[in-house]
Amino acid sequence: MATIKHLSSKNSNYAAAESYLTFQHNEYTGLPILDEKGRPKLRDSYLLDTLECGESSFAMACLIANRKYGKNGRREDVKTHHYIISFDPKDAVENGLTMERAQALGLQFCKDNFPGHPAIVCTHPDGHNSAGNIHVHIVIGSLRVRTVERQPFMDKPCDWEAGKKHRCTSAMLRHLRVAVMEMCEQADLNQINLLEAQGDHVSEREYWAQRRGQRRLDHANAKLAAEGQQPTQTVYQTELDKLRKQIYAVLNKTTTFEEFSALLMQEHGIAVKESRGRLSYCPPGRTKFITAKKLSKKLEKEQVLTALSQNIQLATAIQPSSEKKPDKIRKLVDIQANVAAGKGIGYERWAKKFNLKRWSQTLCLLQEKKLLSEDALHQRIAELQTQHDDALAVVKDMDARMVSLKELRGHLVVYRQYKPLAQKLQTVRNPAKFKEQHRAEFAVYEAACAYFKANGLRTLPDLKKLDAEYQTLSSEKNGFYTRYKKAQIELRELRTAQQNVEAFFRKEERNHAVPQQEVK
Repeated sequence: MATIKHLSSKNSNYAAAESYLTFQHNEYTGLPILDEKGRPKLRDSYLLDTLECGESSFAMACLIANRKYGKNGRREDVKTHHYIISFDPKDAVENGLTMERAQALGLQFCKDNFPGHPAIVCTHPDGHNSAGNIHVHIVIGSLRVRTVERQPFMDKPCDWEAGKKHRCTSAMLRHLRVAVMEMCEQADLNQINLLEAQGDHVSEREYWAQRRGQRRLDHANAKLAAEGQQPTQTVYQTELDKLRKQIYAVLNKTTTFEEFSALLMQEHGIAVKESRGRLSYCPPGRTKFITAKKLSKKLEKEQVLTALSQNIQLATAIQPSSEKKPDKIRKLVDIQANVAAGKGIGYERWAKKFNLKRWSQTLCLLQEKKLLSEDALHQRIAELQTQHDDALAVVKDMDARMVSLKELRGHLVVYRQYKPLAQKLQTVRNPAKFKEQHRAEFAVYEAACAYFKANGLRTLPDLKKLDAEYQTLSSEKNGFYTRYKKAQIELRELRTAQQNVEAFFRKEERNHAVPQQEVK
């Protein structure tokens, strides 16, 4: 799923852009990483080309253009635009995407969409998150150095005339997202619909806040581990991420919007309001509401109401447990090993009481299950392992079928929505102009048609039948998942009990072992 991101820079040092792409930099401070001799270290792997620079470097080409047209002399002027196209990590394995192929795609993308601008196109093999996603950086000088042929996505003379500056408007970004989708479709790469929000919305600011917070937390946990203490938190959460988790937790257990809003306020102090058909949330300590669009696609009004209606259907299956859960069977502590490692007499007293309690629980469990012989215990564990594996395999198979049905349903909805537009194309006077005006709609429509063709669907299924099949699979999956969890819990308990039995008898053997004395 290729994505595109835009950044602008007011830095008048044009060479800094090329330096960032070719040398290693600290991702938190932005400073170059130096070797033992104090020199910047080159990146391990990259491909770099320039466009519209002639025999000059990118920095020199931009400076010459600025002097020629008398532009970009003020501090507040945008000097460069930086676009990043990140490809799906699976493309490298599934679709044969290499750095060379990604660089070629990036060069062609730059020629098609930023003609006349001095540009650097650079491909890196991995991103900040070490997910293995090949990505392409396109850095363009904001000033166009020559007049270019007008393209359909250009609507004003400043978009093609020399000496004019690049405009990154919402319409331009929409065009670029469509262009990325078309590029991936033609290159047989994985792609999602970039015109609609997908899941949680994490801004650039929140992303880096999470990275910095996680780094600080890792350093603090390392100090605690060095002191022999157990960290209480291993994953850092931003305030927005905490807000999402709290809303999701309430949304999953309510059935009406009134109950949803009341429980949010009662449990977490989060206020909800609706304005012009859109939902906004305000956590405690804030006065300004946060729109659902800035949090997640799943928290917008339509998706919230859909989730609540699904909860109504499952409400009968959700019964609160009033029985007190028994303590989990835990492993016996190796007292001798810990005492030898430096634990004191106080620890030894606690460990003896702890082991006595756990051994009592182990015996009670084995008596309750009637597994007092070693053979019976081994046989029951083998049976549970088979049940666990079989149920898990069925759950995974049903999950894959549900994902496939969901994907088919999405394409079917898009196809039916834009089919009248495709039919209208046959009757308009100027088909090329009409298609360009609705370029984004035709892009997703053609992607849906390609999906049907690739899967051999000549007759399209009915939406109601798809929804019914999805609900049937969901209920069946829940049944198998219950079996899987039940087998998993019992299997974990019996394995722990088996380890406790083995540890207990090993201890008894050590206690009864009498060292032989040397005969004189």
